[in-house]
Amino acid sequence: MNRDTIQKLAQYDTPTICNAIELFEVQPATAGFMDGRIKSVFPELPPMVGFACTAAFRASAPPSGTDAYGSLPQQLEKYAGLPGPAVMVFQDLDDPPVAATFGEVMCTAYKTYGSAGLVTSGAGRDLLQVRALNYPVFTGSTICAHGYCHLLQIGSTVRVGGLTINHGDLLHGDANGVTKIPLEIADEVPDVAAEVITGEKVVLDYMRGPGPKTIEGAREVYKEVAVVFQKLRERVRKRR
Repeated sequence: MNRDTIQKLAQYDTPTICNAIELFEVQPATAGFMDGRIKSVFPELPPMVGFACTAAFRASAPPSGTDAYGSLPQQLEKYAGLPGPAVMVFQDLDDPPVAATFGEVMCTAYKTYGSAGLVTSGAGRDLLQVRALNYPVFTGSTICAHGYCHLLQIGSTVRVGGLTINHGDLLHGDANGVTKIPLEIADEVPDVAAEVITGEKVVLDYMRGPGPKTIEGAREVYKEVAVVFQKLRERVRKRR
């Protein structure tokens, strides 16, 4: 990947990134993003972009080995093999979750060592303290205690919000949710995202502009946009 790609991707919201990915037709339009169970805890923060650092999590019974804090150094070592900032991704094996996956201590450590954010199918806690870190977290619930928290299978394939994530996958997330950007198109996505915004602007300018709005006017503007996106799709195919 181009070293500037992460910064370019962070300039766009996640829905725009999803719209750009669709134009490449590398996967079904219903694939590649997390479902509604995973929500941004701090939707006011800018987009999170980084590479998945994966682990399974459990808190329902005492660990046979070390707890989550004891596993932190092993996780941090995994950062070294990533081509950019880490996004911590946890699959909570307890169903439903019985305790929090993350809190102030873990998030402080992750951010200190360069992590861009955290995603878990489990729960979180210490939300006010984590908010003060300006550290994006995505979760499905909040639980005040950590139970018998411990990590399993660090660096393994996990499934969060209906999406399979491998260690090293490129993720993008904001107030709208989390998506996975296929690495083979990652360098091209920012430029296509910019063109998506230009195409959408045709409709927005008409709807927000002066003068009366008619059904015929709406038909015409949507025809114009359809042509814009068809040409964009064809250009993307040629580049592939």
